[in-house]
Amino acid sequence: MSKIVVIGSSNTDMVVKTKRFPEPGETILGGDFYMFPGGKGANQAVAAARAGGEVIFICCLGDDLFGQNALKGYAKEGIDIDSVKIVEKEASGVALITVNGEGENEIVVASGTNALLSPEHLEAKMKSISNAQIFLTQLETPIETVAFLAAYCKAKGQRLIINPAPAQALDDTVLNGLFLITPNETETKILSGIEVTDDASLENAGSVFLEKGVQNVIVTLGSRGSFFMNATESFVVPAPKVKAVDTTAAGDVFNGVLTVCLAEGKGWKESMAFASKAAALAVTKMGAQDTAPTLEEINQF
Repeated sequence: MSKIVVIGSSNTDMVVKTKRFPEPGETILGGDFYMFPGGKGANQAVAAARAGGEVIFICCLGDDLFGQNALKGYAKEGIDIDSVKIVEKEASGVALITVNGEGENEIVVASGTNALLSPEHLEAKMKSISNAQIFLTQLETPIETVAFLAAYCKAKGQRLIINPAPAQALDDTVLNGLFLITPNETETKILSGIEVTDDASLENAGSVFLEKGVQNVIVTLGSRGSFFMNATESFVVPAPKVKAVDTTAAGDVFNGVLTVCLAEGKGWKESMAFASKAAALAVTKMGAQDTAPTLEEINQF
């Protein structure tokens, strides 16, 4: 098995289905209510574990019911939780999610203990995780923690993937030397300043990241697939066509499964195609972590 370290957020997702999103100041009657384990870091860790990766997850939880349930869930998935930090008298993260009739979502996150995942906690764990094949992180934890991780991986020659979600400004020192960045179209516009409208704008946006020192770029394009670019090649890998029910964790499943494929030494096109199959399966179900398919399910799709 390929050892993967996922550093990131853990949330409990509270989901309401509606026919449409409310306008500002408007109250509408929703439909079904669900509560799911979530958080971008946790979603990606579970997706990677189900796809066959040996996953170490580093996150920060409160000593509350949400945190206790999350920890039990990760252990059940076979994820190494020895590096999870528990903070007493602090609330674990939660996310409030509205899903409309087309399967699109709007999300508001209360970070809770995710905001307490510090560089010091990572530094204390680095010796025990230094033999990992690849590292994966997102931006739902403090940016200084992400910057510390990027500097560590650069200094040690370790491969780091940053899924820049939710998008926020990243210092050039974080991007310079980064193995892979995986924004979606919205995040690409925020980080590169270029709106993705066609193949030319994709290339232009990719070039911005490469000029800042990123080695490889993947822009996820939803139902259209994903775009890859590095110094020598660029291409689009299409996604399978499915009926989307809930897109909440599609990007997380893509990133988690992609990381496993790359850790196993698979090529870019093969890795992206396999991750796209996993993400397509995920959007046919409601929820976040629970939608991540198993290795067997992806292979059979």
